Amino acid sequence: MPGGRLTQQERRQIALGLADHLAYAEIARRLDRPTSTITREVMRNGGPTAYRAELAHRATESRTRRRRRTAPREAAAGAPAQAHGRDAEAVRAYEEAFTNVLIESALPKMMSRVMACFYTTDSGSLTAAELVQRLQVSPASVSKAIAFLEAQGLVRREREDRRERYVVDDNVWYESMMASVRANALLVETARQGVSILGPGTPAADRLENIARFVDFVSEGIARAAEQAREVLSPGTTPDTPA
Repeated sequence: MPGGRLTQQERRQIALGLADHLAYAEIARRLDRPTSTITREVMRNGGPTAYRAELAHRATESRTRRRRRTAPREAAAGAPAQAHGRDAEAVRAYEEAFTNVLIESALPKMMSRVMACFYTTDSGSLTAAELVQRLQVSPASVSKAIAFLEAQGLVRREREDRRERYVVDDNVWYESMMASVRANALLVETARQGVSILGPGTPAADRLENIARFVDFVSEGIARAAEQAREVLSPGTTPDTPA
């Protein structure tokens, strides 16, 4: 019924509708559901291209069990109210969808969850304790995730009184791209060392040289595009670190 939870059969109908490239509004009309219900359902379960009815149904059941377990803890800790009149359920669904996209882009799960927290926080900064409370995970898990994200240039730390805050800002993706370029430069250098050791012209050396040329070419394009995007989107800024 329109006010109840989606059934497994309804999720199969949603999957069929997505496969037929139907709009969310049309799928909702056929199921006699609000369009917002279909939108949240799809976004929290992988998006329109990755939505799978059976997986979505199991994931929903798992989330329901998890919320029942964590609800008392959240109530005791005082779950943060949503700012700007936001729909708490819609925000939760979006965080899950954003996390899934980051995971699909090869970022580990815990690191993806932490990044989703940062990007759905207006301040763009959180302490370790705040991350622990929001994610309901151990301090060690948060510490490991932050260390990884710092190494990738995705998060920076700031000192605030006696504690540290972790911050993402408008420059973070530029710094991350340039960190990738530097890592690729090391790969290129190492591959070409192998060429001289294995002997130029040998099959193994040719393979390494092809790797070096490909990665070098792609990295140069990434660095150039990152610089151009920064100039256009954030005029007046200058790189903090060399490529």
